[in-house]
Amino acid sequence: MKIKNRDYTITQVLLLFIYYGFLSHLPASSAIFGGRFFREIRYQCCRHIFKQCGTNVNIERKATFNSGIDLCIGDNSGIGINCSVPANIIIGENVMMGPDCQILASNHAFQDTNIPMIKQGHSIGMQTIIEDDVWIGRNVIFTPGRTIKKGSIVAAGCVLCKDFPEYSIIGGNPARLIRNRRNG
Repeated sequence: MKIKNRDYTITQVLLLFIYYGFLSHLPASSAIFGGRFFREIRYQCCRHIFKQCGTNVNIERKATFNSGIDLCIGDNSGIGINCSVPANIIIGENVMMGPDCQILASNHAFQDTNIPMIKQGHSIGMQTIIEDDVWIGRNVIFTPGRTIKKGSIVAAGCVLCKDFPEYSIIGGNPARLIRNRRNG
């Protein structure tokens, strides 16, 4: 099967139906009864969908990743509860992601003032990259094409609209550098 010039195997299509139709609705991995089991079956499903999937990966309840066919996620990383990420995101190793994060791949086009914005479509999709050892708090919104550098912390509720250096602590709306972890 071909969708948007990309080849999907029958297995991947079937697993996407299983994930979105059933597995994504199972309780969170922190559930007292069955949490570890639900985490494991979501992982076993997603590792066959994603382009690259490390070990000990946690895809939480109601996480969405579109087709996920170009998604790469490293060891000990996860996509938080009710998070939405693009199909082509790269997530490094040891990445923690809180609930309800939204990572955008594109935006509405608005350049031509002679045409209503609703009729201009979307901008070209941009890839988001989250490097190793990153902690993303709850309700963070990423604008398209962000790179979160190694060792950074993104505070809860942050609207991330630009990139920052390694080991940054970032917060606010719009995002600003609070301090660098290496400088104390």
